[in-house]
Amino acid sequence: MPPDWATDFDHTHPEYNRDAHRIWNELRSGCPVAHSERFGPTWLPVTHADIRQIAYDTEHFSSVEVVVNTLRGQGEAPVGSTPPISSDPPFHRPARMLLMPYFAPKRIAEMEPEIRRVCRERIKMMGEIRPGDVIDVSAQFAERIPVRVIGHMVGVPEQDDEKLVGFVTAMLEEVGAADEQQFELRANLDAYLAEILEENRANPQENLVSFLQDTDLFGEPLSERHIAGTVLLLLLAGIDTTWSAIGASLLHLAENPSDVERLRSEPTLMGTAIEEFLRAYAPVTMARVVKKDLDFHGCPMKKGDWVLLPFPAANRDPAVFERADEVILDRAENRHAAFGLGMHRCLGSNLARLELRVAIEEFVRHFPRFEVAAESEVRWSRGQIRGPRALPIRVLEVTK
Repeated sequence: MPPDWATDFDHTHPEYNRDAHRIWNELRSGCPVAHSERFGPTWLPVTHADIRQIAYDTEHFSSVEVVVNTLRGQGEAPVGSTPPISSDPPFHRPARMLLMPYFAPKRIAEMEPEIRRVCRERIKMMGEIRPGDVIDVSAQFAERIPVRVIGHMVGVPEQDDEKLVGFVTAMLEEVGAADEQQFELRANLDAYLAEILEENRANPQENLVSFLQDTDLFGEPLSERHIAGTVLLLLLAGIDTTWSAIGASLLHLAENPSDVERLRSEPTLMGTAIEEFLRAYAPVTMARVVKKDLDFHGCPMKKGDWVLLPFPAANRDPAVFERADEVILDRAENRHAAFGLGMHRCLGSNLARLELRVAIEEFVRHFPRFEVAAESEVRWSRGQIRGPRALPIRVLEVTK
């Protein structure tokens, strides 16, 4: 039995991400700020206005821990464990600014040929696909693109891709596991990150790790902990999120062949279509920690409570978006919150957009017609990143 979503919600329950849009709609009309004690006191606002208010309020809400977990105290303000996303003012802005050149639009745009090569290589590695064949688009395609792109950015060899996916999935989905199990996971991850940093110190490369090792903040070199935390942030924020966005968008296209035809016949639609996929299928929910007691619209939030910020729910709020539950490929006005709100808005948004666009272009070019395999089940992720983890697609047409 699923929990009572208003008073005992569990965002790691298998039904939560699968039925998230229905759950948020029901809460929005009856209990716009849900509550649970499962991970310690946790609040879940689901209206755009409430989510926005909390995201911008750094006086009452800290970003020091952004993943709700039974294991607390993994970061200390104002730096946090994964700077700059876990950093509070005044540390946040300088920490974010030092990364800006690495994620500048021009630099990201130059990555398109490599991302397209990765996409085509993943399709090629599926083998000889014939009409009628069923492929798991999540595991065989969507997952493999961001893990290789991010792996390349931090200097991780391709043979470690499975290891990266394992670390990221465990960190984001096993948040209710026993403390001993989580300590072991984090120890293994810390050792792996230390190896990456050591390798780059011995053999500097043109990647983000060497970039961080060669920069400074407040006139001092970055600490090993800061560098390792930022690399961890890139893994957590750059792999599962884009994997989820690609998978959910391809699931939509499999269920709506008319949208595939529109994209093929009207290629200029791709830009607005990508923004609409991001709005409708935004994958990311972030967390905040209450800094001091407050009454939030009648909710008695206490210092140390968790607050989840489901940006996907904000994107489905009919008070802000007309026909909010419909996917409109040419939606003209689309100020969505897929990349967050406030000072922590995703630094890698240009990269995520690029990966999503190229992945859809390449998949649709190679498989012009496809559908969900009715005899198989679409399985969704658990936790704060929402996306399909098993996506069985039947290919109906193949082009060379």
